[in-house]
Amino acid sequence: MSQSRVSASLTEVFQPKLLSALKEGYSLDRLKTDAVAGLTVAIVALPLSMAIAIASGASPDRGLYAAIIGGFVISLLGGSMHQIGGPAGAFIVLVATVIERNGIDGFFLATIIAGIIMITLGAFRLGTLIRYIPEPVTVGFTAGIAVIIAASQLRDLFGLTLAGKEPAALIPKIGVLFSALPTFNPYALGVALFAGALILGVQRINKALPSLLIAVVAAGFVVWAFNLPVETIGSRFGGVPSSLPAPALPTFSFAKFQAILPDAVAIALLGSIESLLSAVVADSMTGRRHRSNTELIAQGVANIASPIFGGLCVTGTIARTATNIRAGATSPVSGIMHALFVLVAMAVAAPLMAKIPLAALGALLAIVAWNMAEKHTFASLVRGNRAEASVLMATFLLTVFRDLTEGILVGVVLGSVLFAVRMARLAEVSTQMQLFNADQPENEIMDDRDSGEIIIHRLDGPLFFGTAPNMQEVLGRIGHAPKAMVFDFAGVPFIDSSGVSMLDRHIRKVEKTGAKVYFSGVSGPVELALRQFGLPKSRVMRFKTLKIAYARASSELPRSGPL
Repeated sequence: MSQSRVSASLTEVFQPKLLSALKEGYSLDRLKTDAVAGLTVAIVALPLSMAIAIASGASPDRGLYAAIIGGFVISLLGGSMHQIGGPAGAFIVLVATVIERNGIDGFFLATIIAGIIMITLGAFRLGTLIRYIPEPVTVGFTAGIAVIIAASQLRDLFGLTLAGKEPAALIPKIGVLFSALPTFNPYALGVALFAGALILGVQRINKALPSLLIAVVAAGFVVWAFNLPVETIGSRFGGVPSSLPAPALPTFSFAKFQAILPDAVAIALLGSIESLLSAVVADSMTGRRHRSNTELIAQGVANIASPIFGGLCVTGTIARTATNIRAGATSPVSGIMHALFVLVAMAVAAPLMAKIPLAALGALLAIVAWNMAEKHTFASLVRGNRAEASVLMATFLLTVFRDLTEGILVGVVLGSVLFAVRMARLAEVSTQMQLFNADQPENEIMDDRDSGEIIIHRLDGPLFFGTAPNMQEVLGRIGHAPKAMVFDFAGVPFIDSSGVSMLDRHIRKVEKTGAKVYFSGVSGPVELALRQFGLPKSRVMRFKTLKIAYARASSELPRSGPL
């Protein structure tokens, strides 16, 4: 593809919703409404971004940088009118694993490469394909992530002191935490329970109130007022900076690129899925339609920009996007304002953020994990179809005990196999020696002198790699060699290269006996596939209806003498 064509294609798919909002007519009233919504989201994002960063094995400022830079870029360039971008709980496991294996610099490089992959997906209009991942896969890995997020909070919830670094993998993590039980801090657990109860209580009283911020501030005040021996952001990380760092690129080498490429693919895949799911949720709440490919390009640019400024990987966040909509946001300006408000808060309140107790942030993320687990959907899938339950459990268990990337890939493969098997069961082929009455015009009797000389194969359902072997077996059961063969494609919605290859082999076998082959009822998409994969019209005659094809085959039968 030439550079001009690539540029034209990119221009066609890259249409930010911010431009659409401005074209609609952006007034001062809309700006005020968006500013209020942005402030509301910023209040939620402030403690959550720091908690996600800490749970990911990074310092809290990495989460704030991601919320500011990533959130700003996603709203500026995105394809959703209300999407809020930033660090997400779904990334905690993956980020912690990448940082543990490759260090923070390797993680930044993996995120930048993931951004390039996402831009490529959007430029080639592959955003719509991501939405076809089976629900058991998305529910399975979401539930798996929730389990690992909850496990990663045990250290702070119980105030445990570790001799070394906390492992990212679940089994080693549990072992290290169990060995640290003698260091249990009852004050930390008390603060965590206080913060958790406050979050749930405020949400029950009024969901519009910023329960997360209220709980974190209140817990910090209690720890400060009573001088409780509980670890805070300041005591573990030395505080929170009050400004953005200077942009810097991570070091690059071919060896490091090879090492982090699988992680980059995983970040790109998870970020794409999460952002488009969030955009779909926003559409269902507002009645608008997002532009999936534009959204992917924006997510890609954001994931390049965020690590350059020292931030974590970012994606669309469902909870913050829903908060933005409920707060009355009218355009992506609210998301831009949210990023600016977080920046102002960091500049003004950095010393106060250092006093936030880690136990309170642990309680916050434990509640986030509980809410994201999709417990009712998980249970209904387990109780439902055994095949889908198997896909769900395979994805869930691999995510929890092995690796998030393996969980997604194996789940998608199993889901695809399940789909192929189900589609194969829908396909069938029936054979007959002459036209049925329903195939013939009213009051017209077909001459049956060619009975047995012409075989009709009626194909029903998709003819693809999953159905081709069965159809090959059925077609091969014909006990005698006919003088003509008609394939009725009226019931075939699509055919792939495997199906065409199977037909080609069978046709060549039939033609060796001197018989002619005719096709009828071939739809446009099937006709295109036949030509592309080696069965052009010059090889096999096509007719609009079965009756016409049968009549032509009958008229061309060789006659040995008068009747």
